[in-house]
Amino acid sequence: MNKMAKLSEKRIDGMWTEFPVIHTNIWDAFWAIPAILLGVLLLRVVFKLPESWFSTATTILGLILSTFISHPGNLPAGIFMGFFYGGAAK
Repeated sequence: MNKMAKLSEKRIDGMWTEFPVIHTNIWDAFWAIPAILLGVLLLRVVFKLPESWFSTATTILGLILSTFISHPGNLPAGIFMGFFYGGAAK
């Protein structure tokens, strides 16, 4: 193993030097975005959600959906993709 490979495996100031690996595919977006849109529509109809709260609702629903359904057991991927899903549904 060369010197650069050894350095990439070491920690610097308690942090990993590599980015987390996020596994996703196009099917996540094909079902996650419509599910978030339907969730916001239900919130709008059932709870009379004001239009000013739609952005917040899409982000929260995206984080919940991604963290607990799409990427369980991988919190960094769940958070990253949750913001991505919520932003795409806005």
